[in-house]
Amino acid sequence: MRLGSAATIAAGAAVLAACAALQPSPRDAALALMQRDFHAEGIAGMDRLKEDDVQAACNEYGNNPPAELDAKLRAKQYAGVKWPADGKLMGDWKSGEKIAQRGRGMTWRDKPHQTSRGEPNGGGCYNCHQIGPDTTSFGTIGPSLYQFGKLRGYGTEIQRYAYSKIYNAKAYSVCSQMPRFGHAQALTEAQIKDLTALLMDPASPVNSR
Repeated sequence: MRLGSAATIAAGAAVLAACAALQPSPRDAALALMQRDFHAEGIAGMDRLKEDDVQAACNEYGNNPPAELDAKLRAKQYAGVKWPADGKLMGDWKSGEKIAQRGRGMTWRDKPHQTSRGEPNGGGCYNCHQIGPDTTSFGTIGPSLYQFGKLRGYGTEIQRYAYSKIYNAKAYSVCSQMPRFGHAQALTEAQIKDLTALLMDPASPVNSR
């Protein structure tokens, strides 16, 4: 009788283990739920639900992928940065300030690079950063960018850093919470130039005050 009971228990445990193995992980279950309930409309297509290799790694490793994988992914993201064909990294800082202040765009009602009102997409940079000296309301998720150029210098290398960081922050920190503005085509090349100028132009209030 004891042998039979032991066999029954073992068989039951095996069945339970098999059932558990068939259950989707919480991550897979969440993805399945989004795919079921999300419906493409306007510029918001089903591609928004697809993970790329960076997003998959950050989700799998809790935003802390192994060092070798992290370096490989960062290099791939940096290689994907599209540099301006004219070689100029900075535009107009005044336009950059407007982009930083404005946060609209990329909803299903909008058009590519343009809001439903016909305005260019915004960057919403003040949601996460202190930038200019006259704005008292700003987020603190990201570091302060006030006096960005004054503290780091105005050379070409730091301009390239600023431009590429705005284009794709994951080229420097794989699991960064900062949007990949250029990679995702949320902002145009001209807009990224303008934001770079906001940070790097000596005449910008970011650096002149």
